[in-house]
Amino acid sequence: MARWQPDARERLQHAALELFAEQGFAATTVPAITARAGLTTRTFFRHFADKREVLFADEAELPAYAEQLVAGAPAGTSPLAIVLAGLRAVAEARFEGRKDTIRQWRAIVTADAGLRERELQKRAALAAAMQSGFHARGLDPTRAALLAETSATLMYVSVTAWLETDDDRKLYDIIEAALDTLRATLDT
Repeated sequence: MARWQPDARERLQHAALELFAEQGFAATTVPAITARAGLTTRTFFRHFADKREVLFADEAELPAYAEQLVAGAPAGTSPLAIVLAGLRAVAEARFEGRKDTIRQWRAIVTADAGLRERELQKRAALAAAMQSGFHARGLDPTRAALLAETSATLMYVSVTAWLETDDDRKLYDIIEAALDTLRATLDT
């Protein structure tokens, strides 16, 4: 086995996803993941703190990214325009072209209570970061919180709808349709 593998992280993630799908998250061990990837447990722990991090490590920087998108929007940009630009950026950078992988990831997370809780923590951290960004732009705390929580929910609902379809619609198109539905719901 070579000492240095440039694609070790990706191999570990791929092996872990396969094993989680085959035998469940709880039944999968780190040694089983590393054996499937052809790597050592030491290599695993260089890349991930534990097996949950295989599923969530790539999302760790998302709250800071969201806060940066909000804070970096040009002065005078409406909050809704900021939200839509941010959701488009995230959809294009993190979701498009990965629908099957994300479906697999979602099925694994949905099947395990601890992973569902971790996903809720991730969503809460994302909303808190957006709220902080809107507050830094001068929005009052209530308005900032409503925008942030609504944005996180809009994304989650849209991703769920996107994963449940077999057509070629882009995630951002589904986000826009969900926003239209929200507007219509609020107007009735």
